[in-house]
Amino acid sequence: MKRLYDRLEEYSQQDYYGFHMPGHKRNETFMGISLSYGIDITEIEGFDDLHHAGGILKEAQERAAHVFDAKETHFLINGSTVGILSAILGCTEKGDKILIARHCHKSVYHAIYLNELVPRYLYPQFDPDFHMNGEILQRDVERALEAEPDIQAVVIVSPSFDGVVSDVRGIANTVHSYGIPLIVDEAHGAHLGFHEYFPERANRLGADVVINSLHKTLPSLTQTALLHWNGGFADGERIRKYLDMLQSSSPSYLFMASLDACVDLLEKRSTEVFEPYVVRLGNLREELGKLRHLHLVRTDHYDPSKIVISTAKTDLTSKELYETLLRDYHLQMEMAAGTYVVAMTAIADTEEGFRRLTKALAEIDGRLRDVEKEAPPGGGELPRQEQAVTPYEAGRCEKEKIEEIRWQESEGRVALEYAYLYPPGSPVIVPGERISLEAVGLLRFYEEQGFRIEGMSRAGFIKAAKR
Repeated sequence: MKRLYDRLEEYSQQDYYGFHMPGHKRNETFMGISLSYGIDITEIEGFDDLHHAGGILKEAQERAAHVFDAKETHFLINGSTVGILSAILGCTEKGDKILIARHCHKSVYHAIYLNELVPRYLYPQFDPDFHMNGEILQRDVERALEAEPDIQAVVIVSPSFDGVVSDVRGIANTVHSYGIPLIVDEAHGAHLGFHEYFPERANRLGADVVINSLHKTLPSLTQTALLHWNGGFADGERIRKYLDMLQSSSPSYLFMASLDACVDLLEKRSTEVFEPYVVRLGNLREELGKLRHLHLVRTDHYDPSKIVISTAKTDLTSKELYETLLRDYHLQMEMAAGTYVVAMTAIADTEEGFRRLTKALAEIDGRLRDVEKEAPPGGGELPRQEQAVTPYEAGRCEKEKIEEIRWQESEGRVALEYAYLYPPGSPVIVPGERISLEAVGLLRFYEEQGFRIEGMSRAGFIKAAKR
């Protein structure tokens, strides 16, 4: 049996190019540092303690707060997931109501379960032409809070996995008028605010807590992220308590060194590395805008680092495009969604990588033709379903009251499991919801397109409450 290390080493010697996270793009020379066993240590004299930082780690986190315009910043070595969990648990009490964007990452739903919260949903705008979720509107936040003023916190994702940006400033103003905190999952936006070509970062727009995955769009190791606390209506002491509980008590010094090196790069060389990247990225988008059948998707407010290529009007599925790019061109995309493919770019990308992507998509585009396709059920929009019980109550259902049924035959049943595509990990079905015909139809469409439905403990079946 081949060791994982051997498989990774073998892969590193091949010509596959990654349009996916991590943002360092396996570019070993970009950062000018080497991370290895020789510097993998624990909390020894002179190297501080992440959970009680008072020396070099305290200084490193303070520098990160300065660079990212935050009041206080914490290193996360369990990814953005631990930051999202800590933020939500720290801003709510058990049983509270919470308002969240329905297309939030599954970690938001896990926090809801852990604190037995009652979720209320903000549904993003939807583009019916390209079957893609759009932004969260300020007016929808206002309506939700007017209807239920006992909501205790609001969580949105901006930018989304697809690069769509919401009006964080406007939403923050609305949320704060009710005296509650706004938490922004900005995992995919760690690069925002470092060049005018990109949208502004949430720390400057009024968000109380912001979570950034440095490994997604910046040159930092996988699993490294930051949590920013900006005071306001979020309880920093409680958030810090949960970070202490949920982060490993043996944090990786390799991860923390990677975080610190990335922050150092941003502080000292941001103009140097962002200027040429923006030029390369602008040229790439200009060339891809010339495609005749495939379509470079642009929304009203978006992060241009995300390259979203739609197959909605062609005789090719997104899964087929994804597989063709990988098989024939050795280009690994970040994900294939319902009718589009996402390529993630970052400052460590090379001109050669962009040329390969442009050439590959142009060649594929030249072989395609325009066709009229049947749209996904509901256009692919996330279905709105009745919440019969809370996710926590669903998770506590007694064994004798649970049965497994084929998800294709689950309409009308109360779900006890999730169903989603990963990535991006936004649930179509949440435990406690009564499964709708639209949800079943959307999952069936995904399956027919060759996607794997995840979240269920047994493939093809979903746990539901007995009638």
